[in-house]
Parts: sequence; C-alpha cells; structure tokens
Amino acid sequence: MDEELERIKQRRLEEMRRQIMLKQLKEKQDPEPEETKKKEPTNQEILDKHFGDRAWEVYNAAAYQYPQVMPQVEQILVEGIKTGKIRDVIDGAALMGFFRAIGIPVRLQTKIRISEKGELKTLEQKMKEEQG
Repeated sequence: MDEELERIKQRRLEEMRRQIMLKQLKEKQDPEPEETKKKEPTNQEILDKHFGDRAWEVYNAAAYQYPQVMPQVEQILVEGIKTGKIRDVIDGAALMGFFRAIGIPVRLQTKIRISEKGELKTLEQKMKEEQG
C-alpha cells in the first residue's frame, strides 16, 4: 500500500516538474507576459454576449442538423456583431427567423405538456389516463 502511494506521489511530482519546465520553456519563447497581451474573444464568447433567452438552444439544434453550413453562419453572425450591424440581444425566436430567412429550416424538439392539479403531464400521459 505504501509503495503504491509512493509511486503515485512520484508520478504526480514528475508531472508537476514537467509542467513547470514546459511553462518556463514557453516563457523563454514568448517573453511577453500574458496580462499585457490583448486577448481576442472567441466567436463563442462574442455570441454568448448577444444571445439571450433560448438562442443557444436554437443555435445548437442548427449546428447539429447542418454541421457543414454552421461555421459560415457563425462567422456571419460574429461579423455582424463586430461591425455593429447586430446590436440587440438575439433571442431564440429571432435566431429561428434568421435561419429560416437564409434557408435553414431548423427543427426543434417540442413537447406539449398539460398542467393538471399542479402536475405537468405530457399529452401522451393524459391520453393514456383517459383511455385506461
């Protein structure tokens, strides 16, 4: 048991040394500290600032259904935000309308639920109760 623990400690110590050496090597190659670098926000960060409500749900459904086209659409959205053409928060309905306007009919999974005595039931459950 002690030997096993000692091996684990040695592996961990070796990994930490390796990480420190990599960090030092990187600093030698790139002497400018990370704080002074101006980090360019990623497309996801830019979209996250402008997406509201259920926009990510619509976006992810579109990305799943149309993986070939979505990188170009994402770039168009980001460029529109960067240039100031898109200023408002984009909600799910607006994004769905945009996708339809450019010819991408995104389908969302929908569920119809009924509230009965404080309990949400699916339409299927309600129909089974009435039949049984």
